[in-house]
Amino acid sequence: MTPQIEVLAGLERRLSLAVSIASIQHETRTRLVQIAKTMRVPGFRPGKVPIKMVEQTHGQQVSSEVLGDAVSKSFSDAVASHGLKVAGDPRIEPVMPTEGGDLSEYQFSAIFEVFPEFTLPTPADETFKRFLSPVGDAEVDRTIETLRRQRTHWETVERAAQDADRVTIDFRGSLDGVEFQGGSAENFPFVLGEGKMLGDFETGVRGAATGEQRTFTVQFPADYQAENLAGKAAQFDITVRLVEGPVLPELDAAFAVQFGIPDGDLEQMRADVRANLEREVAQRLRSRTKSQIMDRLTELTQFDLPTALVGAEAARMVEGAKAELKQRGIDTAQMPVPPDAFQVQAERRVRLGLIIGEMVRTHKLQARPDQIRRQIEEFAQAYEDPGELIRWYYSDRERLADVEALVVEQNVVDWVLEHGKTEEVSLGFDELMEANA
Repeated sequence: MTPQIEVLAGLERRLSLAVSIASIQHETRTRLVQIAKTMRVPGFRPGKVPIKMVEQTHGQQVSSEVLGDAVSKSFSDAVASHGLKVAGDPRIEPVMPTEGGDLSEYQFSAIFEVFPEFTLPTPADETFKRFLSPVGDAEVDRTIETLRRQRTHWETVERAAQDADRVTIDFRGSLDGVEFQGGSAENFPFVLGEGKMLGDFETGVRGAATGEQRTFTVQFPADYQAENLAGKAAQFDITVRLVEGPVLPELDAAFAVQFGIPDGDLEQMRADVRANLEREVAQRLRSRTKSQIMDRLTELTQFDLPTALVGAEAARMVEGAKAELKQRGIDTAQMPVPPDAFQVQAERRVRLGLIIGEMVRTHKLQARPDQIRRQIEEFAQAYEDPGELIRWYYSDRERLADVEALVVEQNVVDWVLEHGKTEEVSLGFDELMEANA
């Protein structure tokens, strides 16, 4: 029969196909004969096993394989003849012959989805943001100060606790006089003013000295993660065990040596900090610019998505989430990860992937080997032995593929910025670093 195609809902299609029963039987017989040549059965010499015995042992399996191969070829030929781009695997369903129908064929239906056809957006009609954030002496100074704070050591102080002090306390929390789970601890250290504790709690501790005992009330926010405490006021009894003040290292040669400057040259350290900071800022700016361009492309390009591709992407995201939970020591059997939780993200990824793929084909934005090399070398600049990282990437095709995908995305971004209208937007240093942290 001539393959017939039927348009179902959305991107779904149905192909009505058939394969000759005689051809299936002939190919099955041929394969069984080949098996008989090497089949070993006690009492028979090699190659002399009766074909009937071969059929009894392997007939059903071979016939099934032959039919599967024939159906697959018939589907592939029909898809090619109709010029269809299939998304995902087809669902094959047998069709019972109608009364008086052709009994010399196996008839079946193949139900599948096709890739959507869509029109790419025209960048010239849109305005895209190009984010900027200069790196000056002030940003270098603040970064060095952050490095000093990261190497803070603590000294006991004989005074009341103030912001930036590390306070070690015992505490006991209760609701209506009854202690609640997780509300008590001994020798618990935290730094005042960092905001890691609730505001009322820090207020209650601030100003207390070593050995002092206090009782105060803490109001839990309405959206607090522990439902039994959300929106409630709890009483806390605390005893201050230790108050320590921060001592930052001196900005001297010894400090510079800690950051890989053998001779302790502070100016060289500043130059290295500036170079690293400029590289980090450039990377974050590219990421910020790329993110808003990709968001805009998905907004401008609406079309039906193949459910098979979305489902496969959601399944990959589920497996990634499970692997991450497992690394954190969480039993995923006790905490299932539903695919529905990733539906929106999966749809966005599939849509964006189709858009990028079409833009790459249309505008010839494939990643060149020299671009991939430059991207890897940029990654390597942050490592003590750049050559080792470069070799690591080139030793594995999947790693190179990941870099290639990044380069392709950047090619798309660069093309959009070149052909669209752009608006330069300055970002504060803190805003940039916090937004992408």
